[in-house]
Amino acid sequence: MDKKFQRKIEDFKCENCGTEVRGNGYTNHCPTCLWSKHVDINPGDRASDCRALMEPIEINKKSDEIIITHKCLKCGHLKKNKTIPDDNYDKILEIIN
Repeated sequence: MDKKFQRKIEDFKCENCGTEVRGNGYTNHCPTCLWSKHVDINPGDRASDCRALMEPIEINKKSDEIIITHKCLKCGHLKKNKTIPDDNYDKILEIIN
């Protein structure tokens, strides 16, 4: 299986909070509520059949980056994603606490 990143520029409506999100090809979660969706097997491939929401369950710091761990509500798949400057910092703090 090819694990190369595939950039997909897609806008989407968050299925958790309803925010209209403008994608940039690296967007993988809603910046308002931080929820994601289980759409990939490998980054950007959109090959997952699951399609369930992924809850942000943990925040970790790696060097100078803040990492969100998402857990799929349907199959339990875990995925780590970098935060972006537009992410809701109050939501990040809620998850830390």
